Order: sequence, then structure tokens, then C-alpha cells
Amino acid sequence: MEKKTKLKIKKGDLVKVIAGDSKGSQGKVVEVLVDKNRAVVEGANMVSKHTKPNAANPNGGIVKQEAAIHISNLALIDPKTGATTRVGRQKNADGKLVRVAKKSGEEIK
Repeated sequence: MEKKTKLKIKKGDLVKVIAGDSKGSQGKVVEVLVDKNRAVVEGANMVSKHTKPNAANPNGGIVKQEAAIHISNLALIDPKTGATTRVGRQKNADGKLVRVAKKSGEEIK
């Protein structure tokens, strides 16, 4: 049985690509594939997909779309400073465990 790791990136987070062909690009996380440790980021890692003609696209053709990127190639953007940061976990005033940015200590929504 493969060990499940706790992912520090969630859907809706603003991230920066730190490795690969899309290095430097920023975007929102559209989808997280937990079982594969990958995430789909808006506007990053674009691939050309060949499509057959169908009702939605009568001519078919080549469509550009985002492909999944490994979580290790993404860094969360600090909501306070706008720089990349690591993610920690802390209890807030209500005693609930929340994600916090390591650089500024700001809570990540």
C-alpha cells in the first residue's frame, strides 16, 4: 500500500510554477489530483490536444488546454507579500487547525 501524503496545495490557491517548461508562470489551482500528487494550474503547462469533430466542435482540430503539474514543481504565493512561501499548519484563535504562510505567518484562506 502506498503512503498517502498530506498535500499543502488546495483548489483555488494562487501558485507559482518553480520548475519545468512553464517556470515563472502564476495561476490559480483549478483541480488537485490527490492520488497522482498533481495539480492543474490555470494558464500553465499548456498542451495541444487533437480533437475529433463532435457536436460542440463540428470541425474538430487542435485545442490548447492545461495539463497537470507535479505538486513539487509548485510554490504557494504568500497572500501578504506576494512572494513564494512554504506552508505550515497552526491553530487559530478558535482552536481550529489552519494553513499559514511560513514567511509572513499570514493565514491562507
